[in-house]
Amino acid sequence: MIKYYKDPNMESKVKEISDRLDINHDSSRVICIRSTGSKSRRVLARCHTISRAIQTGLGLKAHYVIEVISENFDKLSDEDKIKTLIHELMHIPKAFGGGFKGHSHVNKRTVENMYQKYRLSI
Repeated sequence: MIKYYKDPNMESKVKEISDRLDINHDSSRVICIRSTGSKSRRVLARCHTISRAIQTGLGLKAHYVIEVISENFDKLSDEDKIKTLIHELMHIPKAFGGGFKGHSHVNKRTVENMYQKYRLSI
């Protein structure tokens, strides 16, 4: 059974990455969670949102949830953890409207470019 836990430390890390890379997301609407119990072997993290219909019905602005899958994410090097978080952040569009940017925009090359920018900001 998969269990989910809020992860304030991960939220701080995501905010720090966003700030260093000038990714202008409303950090109060990017929530990080950690899951345990996943059977997935390849998935390191996922980005979730609720549909525009639900947002409209509930009178909410778009929120994004970055989920790290503990069994896979925790085994990564620090560098690969940062790259994974950058990858998930890059899926969130600047308009912050509830959609996602696809893998034509978020891929190994673009993530590596952002990671190099991140390293230079340290």
